[in-house]
Amino acid sequence: MSIPSTTTEIPPIVRSLAAGATLTPVWLNGIGGLTFRTDDGRYIKWGPHDAEANMRDEAERMRWARRWIAVPEVIDQGEDATHEWLVTAALPGRSAVDPRWIDDPETAVRAVGTALRAMHDSLPVEQCPWTWSPAWRIANAVERGVTVPADLHEPPPVEKLVVCHGDACMPNTLLDDDGRPIAHVDLAALGAADRWSDIAVASMSTTWNFGAGWEDTLIEAYGVAPDRDRLEYYRRLWNET
Repeated sequence: MSIPSTTTEIPPIVRSLAAGATLTPVWLNGIGGLTFRTDDGRYIKWGPHDAEANMRDEAERMRWARRWIAVPEVIDQGEDATHEWLVTAALPGRSAVDPRWIDDPETAVRAVGTALRAMHDSLPVEQCPWTWSPAWRIANAVERGVTVPADLHEPPPVEKLVVCHGDACMPNTLLDDDGRPIAHVDLAALGAADRWSDIAVASMSTTWNFGAGWEDTLIEAYGVAPDRDRLEYYRRLWNET
């Protein structure tokens, strides 16, 4: 994932959704999807259909999660034969990997750990209609033609069942200017699972954005001691599926 060029070509549907607002490209993902910020307080996310996590599912999960935690308001969602899009209201915060935090990784990493724990404590797992269990993730991967190693079909026992983010990487928590977490984004895979599913990915993602040495800082901020076996399993599951 990267920040796209300011000369990035704007898809016609994005121009239509902008309805005259000025568009600034802010994010390019690994499958060619683009996110634009408008000058009237919206984000427009556009990209090819994604069999792993689609925007229809994301919109549904965001509407559900907003009853308990801060996530962007869904304004519009749609699709055509090849692409899909999602329009949300902007929130007054910046990603935990914004340039503002490159020189202050400890603040950002601890904020994401704290925010993840608050999310797990707030969303009611007994009311969650979706799963993000290893069995579901492996089945989804197989449907996409991925060969999953046999030993990953036997996950460790669930330590604590929570509603997981599903993509708890560092960029998906928004912080205010003082480094306090204010919201979560990119919830297309949200579902019930062992909390270590999220903790493993969130802590692993610190290395992608800030380099080595921050994994345990995030886990400490979350409020648990590192469970090395579960961390290893769920990081492998993420990488293999």
